[in-house]
Amino acid sequence: MLKLEIVTPEKKVFDAEVEEVVVPTASGEAGILSNHAPLISSLKPGILSYFGKNISEKLAVSGGFVEVNNNKVSVMIQDAATASEIDVEKESAMREVLEKELSSSGANIEANEKLIEQIEFTKAKIALAMSK
Repeated sequence: MLKLEIVTPEKKVFDAEVEEVVVPTASGEAGILSNHAPLISSLKPGILSYFGKNISEKLAVSGGFVEVNNNKVSVMIQDAATASEIDVEKESAMREVLEKELSSSGANIEANEKLIEQIEFTKAKIALAMSK
């Protein structure tokens, strides 16, 4: 079993034992099972999944970090949402606004990276909500 803890700056999203966690790392999806090698990785916006005996859940997550050590998985992210918390129309409208802002933002690389991350998070939320 793995001890999974998912936190944002505002709250603890999840804290319990699970059998498997799949996280969207910067280099692709990573599956984590018991006795996984120690790992620290950045996370990109996407869908995080976790599974246990009587639990199977998916969350749309923003960027952040994951640390795996001694069967403990710590996920530190800016924001997370379950499918039931997502308003697809609102997220679609937000994505359009962000994409327009990106297309007119010019060459400010730092601002563009932040906008791209926000767009990817809205896309993840829409995909999660549409999959339920």
